[in-house]
Amino acid sequence: MRKIIAVLFLFQVSYVLIAQEPAKILSSVFDEALTDRTAYNNLEYLCKHTKGRIAGSAAAEKAIEYARQALINAGADTVWLQKVPVPHWVRGIEKCSVTSSLNGEKDLAITALGLSVGTDEHGITSKVIEVHNFEELKTLGLKSIHGKIVFFNRPLDNKILNSFSAYGGAVNQRTVGPSEASRYGALAVIVRSMTQSLDNFPHTGVTRYADSVNKIPAVAVSTLDAELLSQWLKTDPSLTVHLVSTCRNYPDTLSYNVIGEVYGSLKPHEYITVGGHLDAWDIAEGAVDDGGGCVQAIEMVRIYKKLGIKPKRTIRAVMFMNEEMTGTGGKTYAEEAKRKDEIHYAALESDRGVMSPRGFGFDADGPKLEKLQALASWFSPYNIRDFDKGGGGSDISPLKALGALQISYMPDSQRYFWYHHSANDTFEQVNIRELQMGSAAIASLIYLVDLLDL
Repeated sequence: MRKIIAVLFLFQVSYVLIAQEPAKILSSVFDEALTDRTAYNNLEYLCKHTKGRIAGSAAAEKAIEYARQALINAGADTVWLQKVPVPHWVRGIEKCSVTSSLNGEKDLAITALGLSVGTDEHGITSKVIEVHNFEELKTLGLKSIHGKIVFFNRPLDNKILNSFSAYGGAVNQRTVGPSEASRYGALAVIVRSMTQSLDNFPHTGVTRYADSVNKIPAVAVSTLDAELLSQWLKTDPSLTVHLVSTCRNYPDTLSYNVIGEVYGSLKPHEYITVGGHLDAWDIAEGAVDDGGGCVQAIEMVRIYKKLGIKPKRTIRAVMFMNEEMTGTGGKTYAEEAKRKDEIHYAALESDRGVMSPRGFGFDADGPKLEKLQALASWFSPYNIRDFDKGGGGSDISPLKALGALQISYMPDSQRYFWYHHSANDTFEQVNIRELQMGSAAIASLIYLVDLLDL
């Protein structure tokens, strides 16, 4: 009986010691992240020295070299560049004005949508027709729309608490609206910016033309000017808009994903990918979308090396290229992983901003999800509590076919779309403490997922 009691006692002591060890590691990770400015300094450089790093640009090439060197400086065991085919789209002259016999004339704040075709240097002058959804477009039909500029003016629904859900409910105006308008003979499209904010920053983003339609110029207008244009149309339906947007699409070119590894100690040929996308829209510094996600992945490497954390699996920090337009960075990464027959255990994407961490989303169900949700107990001292079903991201989603658990970093998103895809996405919008807390949260979660074989 005494032997049984002794064995039980030793088991309990061992269990307590095992439980204490991750708590100590997490504490050291947060301490290191919160007292070091490396990630913040890396983000500042990306924002101020590689602004407008859209795929295929000179700024993107400069950002690639900086990210490569930052991973070397962080202590990554190996760093390399992975070739990625990318589109080469260049913004040109952008001008838009509205003229009304009742209200006068006013310049509108606009910006071309990514991959849009442009006008010639003289532009387009036309009457405008306002619509809010594709059903309304269909009802108006060819007779009402042909030869006019279509103005999509459906705002994000502010009653929806999840800002990404609100965005998802409106963004089809931008992504496929120009194609839908073209089916009815529209000359061009003006889209209300995808933001809850009422301001004078136009928010760009990609548009995708259907193969069966005539490609027409497409621009976004700031929310304040969308409100004004809508008001003027109510009193003067015959007003005209003059639009100049000389953007151009050129032949595809080559760019690179930037990849750094911390070698695994027990299962080096199993991989956990952590990353964000290095490209940013040409009108933005790209701090929130998504320089912050990139520097958090680099910071994970630095923290592991600084603290001597040795993961069982090989951890990869990946700065994906070309998420914003055609997603070839994530696709190329997964294609090469498949070709090499690599085992991808999990993948985490940070592309929802760098505000205060709230938790993580996991693309899992049943007992597996319950085990992942139980990780929340390790994060309660840091007020990180939301461990929910969800997870994924556009760059890591191709890895799902290889069996990789999909994880998304979930910060507070209420301000995200105020900056997203606009000139308002600057380094100054980022709070160092929020960035540091996010870096620590990501590094800690990956440590636990790897350690506990979840």
